[in-house]
Amino acid sequence: MAKIIVLMGAPGAGKGTQSRLLQERHQLPHISTGDMFRELAKAETALAREVRAVQAAGKLISDELVIRIVQERTMRDDCQNGYILDGFPRTTAQATMLENLAIEQGKTILSISIDVPFDVLEKRMAGRRTCPVCGEIYNIYFKPPKSDNVCDQHPETQLDHRLDDTPEKARVRLKTYEQQTRPLLDYYEASQRLRRVDGTRDTEVIYAEIEKIVCS
Repeated sequence: MAKIIVLMGAPGAGKGTQSRLLQERHQLPHISTGDMFRELAKAETALAREVRAVQAAGKLISDELVIRIVQERTMRDDCQNGYILDGFPRTTAQATMLENLAIEQGKTILSISIDVPFDVLEKRMAGRRTCPVCGEIYNIYFKPPKSDNVCDQHPETQLDHRLDDTPEKARVRLKTYEQQTRPLLDYYEASQRLRRVDGTRDTEVIYAEIEKIVCS
């Protein structure tokens, strides 16, 4: 039976990288709420106009409207053999709605959490540096450039450091993630559908474990 993969992980855990690998190697669409809302911002459908009206009124998007957006996207042909959800569900109420959608689509739900200790995640975020020319990403703790704060490929270029990549802001983001996601992890753990993966290892090692879980 085709699977709906709910991939979870704190900021910096590598969720985006693993989603991209699954998409490339198994042709499983990586569906993020951010991408869906950006698409709706340009679309001229009844659903898109409804979403824009809610946003224009300064109101929050309801769970019921979010699940309709997810349903509309996942009814497309590219999702027939399964798909990866990124950013949904965010609450146990949304998780319950996803259960009904899975039944309608004849799919099973599999939840995977990429686990990385918060002290490591803090260093991943606070230590991140990016080359503005080629986009290469460095980390002063785990993958420093050969010379201080300049790109290996463009030694004349100073690396960028995002203003929100500070230890203080990283801790706030991680605390928020913990508060919001803990009930969801408990929800899937209670039904024995939560699989945990050690996210501190090499990217390909992590991927091999996730692939084994997805294909089992």
